[in-house]
Amino acid sequence: MKLWTVRAGRHGQQEQICVDEKIITIGWDDLPNIKNFKTREDLFDEYQKVYKETNKVKAGIKSGQIWRFANEIAIGDIVALPSKFQPSIYIGKVIGDYHYSKKAEGVIHWRPVEWLSTIPRADFDQDILYSFGSLLTVSQVSRTQAAERVIALTKGKKLNAVNTDDVSVEAEEDFNVERFAKDQIIKLIDRKFKGHEFARLVDEILKAQGYTTQLSPPGADGGLDILAASGPLGFEPPRICVQVKSTTTQVDVKILRELQGVMRKVKSELGLLVSWSGFNNKVFSEAKEEFFFIRLWTADDILDNIFKYYDKFSDEFKAELPLKRFWRLVDEED
Repeated sequence: MKLWTVRAGRHGQQEQICVDEKIITIGWDDLPNIKNFKTREDLFDEYQKVYKETNKVKAGIKSGQIWRFANEIAIGDIVALPSKFQPSIYIGKVIGDYHYSKKAEGVIHWRPVEWLSTIPRADFDQDILYSFGSLLTVSQVSRTQAAERVIALTKGKKLNAVNTDDVSVEAEEDFNVERFAKDQIIKLIDRKFKGHEFARLVDEILKAQGYTTQLSPPGADGGLDILAASGPLGFEPPRICVQVKSTTTQVDVKILRELQGVMRKVKSELGLLVSWSGFNNKVFSEAKEEFFFIRLWTADDILDNIFKYYDKFSDEFKAELPLKRFWRLVDEED
């Protein structure tokens, strides 16, 4: 049993289709049935003809991914689909052979999958996260006991492996350095800011944005973690009711509706629902109708706001969450 990463488009355009239709898919829709090619070399030649790729190395890398998708991923292998919209990864088991047919719009090459679980990125060991950082559409995760460790996570267990922290960032063309850095910060936050401490972090972000806030003390809060408003005393609009969840499971629609009730109770115009592990699809669907009243933040939204407002954090918080900004030149295709 092997573990593979298969992405659903550069911008995640096929992600929801994959989840709803229980499939994995790749692009390159102008290519014919991949099973028509007897060798990788035949596929390489066709790829160059169709896509006019002048760089033979790039053509080889891309045609190799297509070949692996159709011929090397085996029934029973485990597949990881990193989400572009949440800090989580869909884990599934391949249950069928390669298909060449129009499954949905923009889906020609596909394979059936049984989705097993959606796991927050913070739950994975660092070495596996590093492999998930590959920018390739199809890649094999060759870390020690990778498939077995991921399967254990889908069952709510943890299988220890050796040297999981022995991971260094290398100058790889197909590696997402930004995602790797975010994952390291996510794991630090996951370790240091649980429960009420996570609410403190959200409160620090809101204060850095210029709001006057009231943070509920530790313990039962009745669905109200933070109140935030404009003005030096917090009397001016917008008035925001904030609920914060640091659990390791995705928030369901019950919590969204609970926030709506608390908003009415405290007479706030706006609501912010923060979930470290993201939200299920029903929450996103229902939240669309509340776009002008409620916002959803996942771990990635927390990171984006930390990066944007970090300079305005208190010295105390900077000591708890030490970060340093750096810049790098990227390829135009990144």
